[in-house]
Amino acid sequence: MRRTSGPRGCKTPRDVIQSSKLAGCRGPRHWDARGSTFTTGLYLEVTNIQDSPKAGYGVRTHSPPRGSRTTLFFLQTYFRRQSTSGRQSTSVDKKAVPFGLEYEALERYQSPPKDCKVLSFDAYVEDEVPYKSQENYRIRRYKIYFYLEDDTIEVNEPVLKNSGLPQGLFIRRHRIPLPPPDDDQFYTVYHFNVNTDIVFYGRTFKIYDCDAFTRSFLRKIGVKLNPPGQCPEDPYMKTRRGKLDYMEPLHPYQSFDTLKQFLEYDRKVLRFFCVWDDSCSVSGDRRELILHYFLSDDTVEIKEVLPHNSGRDAVSLFLQRRKLPKYGPPGVFQPGQLTDQTVLNVSAGSSENRMYSYLLDKYNLGKLDQEFYKDTDLSIGTTINVWGRKVLLCDCDDFTKTYYRTKYGIENFTSIPCKAPPPRTIERKFPPYTGFGSEEDSLRSCISFMPTPHQRNFKKFMEFDSYGNISNTLRFFAKLITHKCADVERMFVISYFLSDDTISVFEPIERNSGYTGGRFLKRGRVKKPGQEVFKSEFLEYIKAEELYVGAKVNVNGYLFLLVNADEYTLNYMERNSDKFPLSNIELILQKLKEEESKSREFKQVFIAADCMHTTMVDFNTFREIMMNLTAGKLTDQEVITIARHYRVPEDPCPDRNVLLAQAHQQLKKNAFANFERLIATCVYHDREKKKVLPSKDIKRLCKSFRLPLTEDLLGSLLSRFEDSEKQINYESFVCALNWRVNPVPELEVVSYIKERCEDEWLGMPSPIPVKGVYYLNLLKDVFGLEEE
Repeated sequence: MRRTSGPRGCKTPRDVIQSSKLAGCRGPRHWDARGSTFTTGLYLEVTNIQDSPKAGYGVRTHSPPRGSRTTLFFLQTYFRRQSTSGRQSTSVDKKAVPFGLEYEALERYQSPPKDCKVLSFDAYVEDEVPYKSQENYRIRRYKIYFYLEDDTIEVNEPVLKNSGLPQGLFIRRHRIPLPPPDDDQFYTVYHFNVNTDIVFYGRTFKIYDCDAFTRSFLRKIGVKLNPPGQCPEDPYMKTRRGKLDYMEPLHPYQSFDTLKQFLEYDRKVLRFFCVWDDSCSVSGDRRELILHYFLSDDTVEIKEVLPHNSGRDAVSLFLQRRKLPKYGPPGVFQPGQLTDQTVLNVSAGSSENRMYSYLLDKYNLGKLDQEFYKDTDLSIGTTINVWGRKVLLCDCDDFTKTYYRTKYGIENFTSIPCKAPPPRTIERKFPPYTGFGSEEDSLRSCISFMPTPHQRNFKKFMEFDSYGNISNTLRFFAKLITHKCADVERMFVISYFLSDDTISVFEPIERNSGYTGGRFLKRGRVKKPGQEVFKSEFLEYIKAEELYVGAKVNVNGYLFLLVNADEYTLNYMERNSDKFPLSNIELILQKLKEEESKSREFKQVFIAADCMHTTMVDFNTFREIMMNLTAGKLTDQEVITIARHYRVPEDPCPDRNVLLAQAHQQLKKNAFANFERLIATCVYHDREKKKVLPSKDIKRLCKSFRLPLTEDLLGSLLSRFEDSEKQINYESFVCALNWRVNPVPELEVVSYIKERCEDEWLGMPSPIPVKGVYYLNLLKDVFGLEEE
């Protein structure tokens, strides 16, 4: 036999039963503060049953309710109990329950299970009171609960305020026997009916009514219900109730309970946007306000929205939080007129034995009633009275709309424009420019009595100021358009500074030209020609968008033709093609597509110019063909943009001999000849005697010897001598740098290809934008022509 230890050190199942008092007891008892004990039903659930026994008293064959389940013990014996309710006894067959049957005890401490049905009856007991003259009998009301699951009965007496009697639980829940001589049986559901008397332990309860569920249940089981009766009124309580109606407390008190409203609407505020039009009064205007209505206590708070530079003092609140009366200002009241309740002083007796008491004025004579604004009085378009000021509600927030839509079913929330119309702008006229100083400085003396310096656009200056390799300066090559033969060949460099829109003109110095060269025009803003100087409006100045290759610019009476631009200028104009449409390749190609009738002619001319059939031509030939075939519809800037887009890429890596020639030139200039010591140092660092070192080590040694080469030049030379493992033969590298032992021919001056403009050679050797142009790619994109 398997033994299972139970609680409190019990060794056998019998000890477990005795320790938990399961035998003869419905369940554990719980102490009540009022001195009563309540017994909670104990349910046993049979688990792991092979042959399910018959349903009997104390055995649950269905799943118990969810709750606090605790497996107390495993019962290893036979369980048998016979009902004594007068019905047929049912028991658990010993043969059906095998040895080692496991029971799980389930305790229910809170409410009964959901499938537990209880019948409720209203009853009263008439008690005799022989020792009091004020009353001969007393009526006491009770609630009788009949539990259908186990035929138990519980009787409760509702608590009555100031009754002086012990009330509450009258009979605890258990099975109550019938009165003698049938005291061996217990009450069942068939013993209960309306308008009948029932005896519990010698006390007669008169049932006069029941609830709807009890009435329906009794009818379903076949009980014929009697008509409900009435409970007689207790004569003493009737007399006492009449006295209470006339009694008043010693200190009058009338409660105003607002806790429910506070708990329900705390932190919930309605917000309205309103306006107070005070423009009719002297120095008055329209003032925008925000009204907050607090639902927790029906108070109102108003804040003012002050615009910038309004001239008004910034105050926290326009109206402090309080209840807002509808008709205000009401005037001045005497002390005590505005109160929630009126207390009367009552005195009686002579002057020596006078008694004082206080009474509440039930009729509220002379009381002033004030009406305050509620949430029902506020809506969009309503004008409210704020202490004599007419405030118009124009709009509200989303929470306010949801509140009115949910509670009052309002759907129309059309807002009213509360913004004041903008004031009429008065055009300020200034006197014309006097000619002294700049226009900005002259204008400052007309704005204020104490003139201040003109503040330039500092943000633009910081954005377009030169820094690093970014100059933010547009440079153009220009020639002077003049009838003087001596000035025709003069070349100039026009610089436009984007930081402050200023222009400077510089003339390159040429030997034996007859001109000194240098600065031609000091840096400053250049006015457009043909404007009236002495006027109130500002003059117009030359802008960056007006400068492009092929444009004619009038600079203080000198007419310049822009013939070329540097690389930075062309790149800047192409990046900002929205400001420079002549550098927008898409617009230029669209303009070329309009010449589709000349597509064959374009192709024939380009093929004829390409004698070597390389599908490319030089820039001068390309420009000449484009200018002739388009009949001047394209400007030089547009031709340069096309050529740059379809240009032949140049080799970015210079030749090894070119780099050595540049290095020798720098070494000769600085008279560096310490090559033998450099080789000795490399041999010292070559521990493995392989005659190679990593490129980073050789670069470090060259810097330690202060080799007069720039960082870029030294890095380019090392990359030419590296092998696949980035190792360099230091002997061959140093020997190549030795300009005395291994001299390299000097660099020849690069002869730039001159640019033809207007079929004339310019006197200044300006580099052309590109060397070669792929004309076939251009014909494919514009006309869709393929190579034959």
